Amino acid sequence: MLANNNASQESIALTRNAFAALGRRDFAAAVEFLSPDFIINLAGVPHQMHGRRTWRRNAEAFFNAFPDIQLETQDMFATDDKVAVRFRFSGTHTGEFLGNQPTGKRVDYQSYELYRIADGQIAEEWICADMLTILTQIGAFPARHLLLMWLAGYRVWFAAGLGLLAGVMSTLVLSFIAR
Repeated sequence: MLANNNASQESIALTRNAFAALGRRDFAAAVEFLSPDFIINLAGVPHQMHGRRTWRRNAEAFFNAFPDIQLETQDMFATDDKVAVRFRFSGTHTGEFLGNQPTGKRVDYQSYELYRIADGQIAEEWICADMLTILTQIGAFPARHLLLMWLAGYRVWFAAGLGLLAGVMSTLVLSFIAR
């Protein structure tokens, strides 16, 4: 158990150091923490991306879109060869982001990330960032659409409840008439 705890602490230290380099915008140092055959898994993207160069290009594009972005690690823990991280990102949209021109709007959102450590490097990542929130905050996705999506989920349950109530009432009425 102690050996596993030491490995977990080493994995956390490695991940913290990688994110410290990223926070300094030192992309060259950050990629050195990644294995050469690094694997990128992004929620909503149907295929994996590979390599340090791809990771760096994605990171630079993000930091170019939000040059004042602040990274706040809210949770980080590890077990075996995995490190889980919950981040808060906040910054200003002053560069192009996913085809959206700069708006000057502030963003504040969460990212949930899992990293696999192998041979003293970060070998793979799974990222589940709250992209809908960031797109809403920069105005690329109207907030009213987000509200309508949320309400649509409740309409289904409301309709199901009404259907069930109508069925119970019909059964009661029919059983009363049948007497």
